[in-house]
Amino acid sequence: MRFVDEAIIEVAAGDGGNGCVSFLRERFRPRGGPDGGNGGRGGNVVIQATTRVTTLADHSYLRHFRAKRGGHGQGSDKNGRAGEDKLILVPVGTEIYDHETGERLADLTSDGQEIIVAQGGRGGKGNAHFATATNQAPRMAQPGTEGEQFTLRLELKLLAEVGLVGLPNAGKSSLITAASAAHPKVADYPFTTLTPNLGVVQLENRRPFTIADVPGLVAGAHKGAGLGLTFLKHVERTQLFLYVVDLGAEDPASDLWTVREELLAYDARLAGRVAMVAANKMDLPQARENLAAFTQAAGELGLTVWPISAKDGQGVAELMTALADRLEMTRGEDDGEQG
Repeated sequence: MRFVDEAIIEVAAGDGGNGCVSFLRERFRPRGGPDGGNGGRGGNVVIQATTRVTTLADHSYLRHFRAKRGGHGQGSDKNGRAGEDKLILVPVGTEIYDHETGERLADLTSDGQEIIVAQGGRGGKGNAHFATATNQAPRMAQPGTEGEQFTLRLELKLLAEVGLVGLPNAGKSSLITAASAAHPKVADYPFTTLTPNLGVVQLENRRPFTIADVPGLVAGAHKGAGLGLTFLKHVERTQLFLYVVDLGAEDPASDLWTVREELLAYDARLAGRVAMVAANKMDLPQARENLAAFTQAAGELGLTVWPISAKDGQGVAELMTALADRLEMTRGEDDGEQG
């Protein structure tokens, strides 16, 4: 299934059922009085987050969602049945916006979290409801009200604890494959990854953590260059950045600077996010020659460098352990702030 992270959908809740005008008719009770029942409420439209869905692809072509209307009231004081709700499943990490106003309605960040995005109409009252001492035979009933209708924009932002960021062909896909259960398709040319990949790292006696491989950035990405804004938004939720740099490149320090500046240009608040550096492709002679100067340049930015080779697995286990340690520290700091 292709990865789609935005969709525009139309939602319409069910109309309420009409109230009923009816009078009790029995052999020995010719004037038994009004017995018209109430209409049932219309169904709601509900959006629910689930881990069973990973993309908004279905909603890019199935755009219209309507809940059932409520049943009409009937005689003998029978109320109409409530309309069935319409449930829409979206991936965990989906934000919901009113497409007309731009207002964010919800941010669904946990499995099972849900929101009613369109309320069903109210059922109308039957004539039995309007009987009084002075009006014992009302011949009126209420119609049901219309259900709400909206145009919504769904936007998916991946939920990962570690975000891998780097220039095209830096080796992010290879690293996520080496470190987790994910197996993205990779090839030896720029922009090989056209969709984000999400993987889970499991270490012995440690809490598992998720990593997201965000497609390669280029200079000007924050303005839409390359894959640009299409995927930069996926780094917003990560707790920790891991810059992946090709140490065999002509100027790896400049590559690191470029990626870092693109992140900060996109959102200056990311400057306070914890970050580490994976110096990749250490199996290459040129990478070993560049390591000392690169480590010094990264150190001037306050970044720790971990030499690795995603291709042959060199240093990957040690890097994952370091990431797990840093995430534990980050969680502890967050708990301390909340306390």
